Amino acid sequence: MITPRECSLLLTHLLMLLQLLLPLTLSLLHPPHPPPVHVPTLVPHAPTPLIRSRFSAQTQLDFTTHCNSSCFHRGEPEAQKEQLTEKLAFETLYADGSRTLTTVDVEADEEFKGDHFTPPSPGRRPRLKPRHKRVRRQIYGADGRFNIQGDNFLLDYPFSTAVRISTGCTGVLVSQQHVLTAAHCVHDGKDYVKGARKLRVGFLIPPSINGTNAGLTSSKKHLVRWVRVKRTRVPKGWIQGPQEVSMDFDYALLELRWPHRRPFMRLSVAPSSDDLAGNRIHFSGFDSDRSGELVYRFCPVEEESSDLIYQHCDARPGASGSGVYGRVWDNRLERWERKVIGIFSGHQWLEIDGENRDYNVAVRITPLKFAQICYWVHGNRLDCVQD
Repeated sequence: MITPRECSLLLTHLLMLLQLLLPLTLSLLHPPHPPPVHVPTLVPHAPTPLIRSRFSAQTQLDFTTHCNSSCFHRGEPEAQKEQLTEKLAFETLYADGSRTLTTVDVEADEEFKGDHFTPPSPGRRPRLKPRHKRVRRQIYGADGRFNIQGDNFLLDYPFSTAVRISTGCTGVLVSQQHVLTAAHCVHDGKDYVKGARKLRVGFLIPPSINGTNAGLTSSKKHLVRWVRVKRTRVPKGWIQGPQEVSMDFDYALLELRWPHRRPFMRLSVAPSSDDLAGNRIHFSGFDSDRSGELVYRFCPVEEESSDLIYQHCDARPGASGSGVYGRVWDNRLERWERKVIGIFSGHQWLEIDGENRDYNVAVRITPLKFAQICYWVHGNRLDCVQD
């Protein structure tokens, strides 16, 4: 007789197999030919010292915003250019509590018109269906999340790229020494949260890895190896006030004190959902209602704006900061590749033409955000070119 645990593992195996076969089938039937993405060049100025942070903010794991048509209509790209340059400036918080502000210039040729993506046009409105009852939900219908169990899964790519943040969030490994997460996990828009003073990143380690008998540790909780953060970088677009720009700049990069030895996931400018394998996004996080467990989910993209990805992937507090990835076609390798295209932020009520609809939302990595995050990772502009 099959036990519930064995059934769960079997379903997980079948899910992984479907994930592997779907992109292959799609690539054979419809090999995409997306146009090359132009990535502007970010030119940073010398950092300016700032006063030390008070670390007075409270961590908000259950992050919710409200938005209307202004989220989709922010003026012409030319009018936005100065604002974007200001928002792409960034703060750096150091382990000793000191911080600096780095302003930037954006060098771009005439082909680069702001930071929008096409298609669809940034002015497109979501197809809202009438809703009789306004109910906030983070689990849509039947819970579609999967607990990732077993050493062969937890330590296998892409699940091994998910890490815990000591403030209660999730992050994703994007280099040998850097973790991408949500800005609200370390900063509330006005000040750094208390937990950012001694911020740490946790690597999940199954009990059997510590030399114990794997067959006797199935019921034991996973261990976490914590590593201190050396530097934290947050875009000025978030620090100016998260409500002003909704979730558009809800991302931060953490630099570890020393490199880790796990595989990491590469970044990519987020393509239109039509150019994602199966029109699907995926992410794994440490949801608060499943303590100590890594939780994986996937779902189709419902709507998208120039800065956000709207979807109904089931998620709970604690998943904030998860690396949202998709199967992106790599022209150079001529195959589908998993790449981080966004950061899971939280929940948003979208109100357009008097209709309300709730979504779970991820911040999409635009060309400018790609250039900024890539500079944070590499410390130079030469390595920041989209594949």
